[in-house]
Amino acid sequence: MALSTDSSTDRDSREKITIQNVSRSYESTQALDDVSFSVSEGEFCCVVGPSGCGKTTLLRAIAGLDDPDGGSILVGGDPVTGPGLDRGMVFQEYALFPWRTVRGNIRFGLDRPACDCPDCEGRVRELIDLVGLDGFEDAYPKELSGGMKQRVGIARALAPDPEILLMDEPFGSVDARTRDRLHAELLDIWTQTGQTVVFVTHDIDEAVTLADRVIVMNADPGTVQSTFSIDLEHPRERTARDFVDHVAQIRDELGSPVDTNH
Repeated sequence: MALSTDSSTDRDSREKITIQNVSRSYESTQALDDVSFSVSEGEFCCVVGPSGCGKTTLLRAIAGLDDPDGGSILVGGDPVTGPGLDRGMVFQEYALFPWRTVRGNIRFGLDRPACDCPDCEGRVRELIDLVGLDGFEDAYPKELSGGMKQRVGIARALAPDPEILLMDEPFGSVDARTRDRLHAELLDIWTQTGQTVVFVTHDIDEAVTLADRVIVMNADPGTVQSTFSIDLEHPRERTARDFVDHVAQIRDELGSPVDTNH
């Protein structure tokens, strides 16, 4: 089955995120140059490309943590002017508070971290169960494996029930077996919540495992090179011919392997 280029008729027509001619530079480095694409409501979109192509810069701009020099980013039709509870972000390096327990770290993700109301406690318990950390509520980050830490990070991002989940290479620091489990768990969460997901990775196999659509970026400066739809049912078998064909065509598009974890 051939990998098809994306068409707006193949996806939900309701745009959740609209990126229009976005540029961003740091001193003499042009991180992003005239980047434009959209993400539909409920879509799982992966952004792939080599180091230095501006993937993280783009994700931070969507999150409202970085301001573009030019262009605009709209969420639900409204301009992004800063961080908001409608967008949750999961970082590569966990970014957990070492002095807080699992429960405390997840609680921080709520808009009322000091609140003792039953609803907040119930939400934390619900998230602990959702990410499979039942029994580890009172553990501290130093007592957790890398995969468990990332589960806490995902739960914390989900705490305020954001409409959009932004993920910056969240599984890059875990072993392959743990990564496979986290992929399955993330897809389960996405299926249950119906959230829009933008997932940054340099790993093509990971992108094809997860995404409805893959945005391929170039570096120096960061631009969108191409967009591909992934028309495979979940769960996806990495040794299946269709899967291998998708990976090969994206790799060919990039011109060189970027999945340095393999």
